[in-house]
Amino acid sequence: MASRISSYWNLHKFSILMVLASLLFYTSFAYDLVRTDFIKLISLFFALFFLCFKLIQFEKWNFNFLLISGILFRLIFLLVEPNLSQDFYRFIWDGELVLSGINPYLQTPDAIMENGEILLANSQELYNGMGSLSARHFSNYPPLNQLLFAFSAFLGGKSIMGSLIVMRSIIILADIGIYYFGKKLLRHLNRSPHLIFWYFLNPLVIIELTGNLHFEGVMLFFFIWGLCFLSLNKWLFAAIAFACSISVKLVPIMFLPLFITYYGFKKSIKFYIVLGLIILIGVSPFYASEFISNYTDTIGLWFSNFEFNASIYNIIKQIAIKFDVKPWELIKTYGKIVPYLMIGFVLLLTFLRDNKNLSVLISSMFWVLILYYFLSPTVHPWYIIFLVGLSVFTDYRFPLAWSLVIILSYSAYENPEFKENLGFLFIEYFTVFGFMVYEIIKLKGQKLLIRKN
Repeated sequence: MASRISSYWNLHKFSILMVLASLLFYTSFAYDLVRTDFIKLISLFFALFFLCFKLIQFEKWNFNFLLISGILFRLIFLLVEPNLSQDFYRFIWDGELVLSGINPYLQTPDAIMENGEILLANSQELYNGMGSLSARHFSNYPPLNQLLFAFSAFLGGKSIMGSLIVMRSIIILADIGIYYFGKKLLRHLNRSPHLIFWYFLNPLVIIELTGNLHFEGVMLFFFIWGLCFLSLNKWLFAAIAFACSISVKLVPIMFLPLFITYYGFKKSIKFYIVLGLIILIGVSPFYASEFISNYTDTIGLWFSNFEFNASIYNIIKQIAIKFDVKPWELIKTYGKIVPYLMIGFVLLLTFLRDNKNLSVLISSMFWVLILYYFLSPTVHPWYIIFLVGLSVFTDYRFPLAWSLVIILSYSAYENPEFKENLGFLFIEYFTVFGFMVYEIIKLKGQKLLIRKN
């Protein structure tokens, strides 16, 4: 036994030391960091990203080693409150509402607290913690997400920390599921299965999902599971999985037109019917006459009222200001245009690309997501985790670079006014666009060489 341990140490000592260093850095990130300390935040993040890169480089075929390392990194965050996001307060609030039989889509936290008739566990602490922006709006989280919040609140036993532990456990299990099904999908696509570690060990994924309790990973789990069913020609199970993904986060709904050319018209109708029925079943417990208007109005705010870490929108905004256009007028107009641009782009990819091949279908989804984030006026760091996960099934790696430089957006929290630093935004998007153009040119050149040969 001792000789085996000694032999393993000699073979993997640098990797083991990197894992130990990563554990220390994640511990510091989880327990000894406030988001206003921007220098410490980016120093830890860049160090963790470097160690992630070296671990995959050294141990990319040692799957068990990297899997266990990724799980250990996540477990560091298990018993601590998120320090970069306060969204978890709203998650628990919504979960407590559902447990109490109250529809979270019909009353805002402000209205509930003013009325004073509804008693929730830890209501004052949750209300204060979520902040005024969240408190004055209806919930924007889809039905399956609400059920997960309620499940976490139930098992949490009226304890905020208990609810956090349950939510983290769900998110960690979802990431393990992404690892499992991601490997299967990569093999089906004739890609190296080790590529899944660019998601599983990515510091942005670990910090924003397990650390800050965002549910993009749960959405991605159902989505990749659905892609696996597509690869096995099991359209019924694929429809159910995609419906669950949409019921956690709405983003995958943009991809639905692409299935017209993947399945053909007749079969895609069956696919849409099953998917729609599953979504309707999830919505039915929350349905009321005001549900649709409240929910759509809340979702619309993300396009017409809020702005953070935007690329194209910021360029248009800076030009518009030169012509004395008011920013609050611009974002409302911009928010009305973006959905039409997205619909047009999706339809172009639907009817001008041969999406019958699964690799091409995933590529089309990838570019839809790219345009969506480039056009969006709000791009929080955890939003692009879906893009990071999808990128490992394509030839493009610039989303990985984005997952590194997007941490610069946290510079906005360095000052009490939450003012964005345009210099950091320029560095972020110059890196992303530059790397993207480089990869497009490089891959086109490679395809030309293959055709000539």
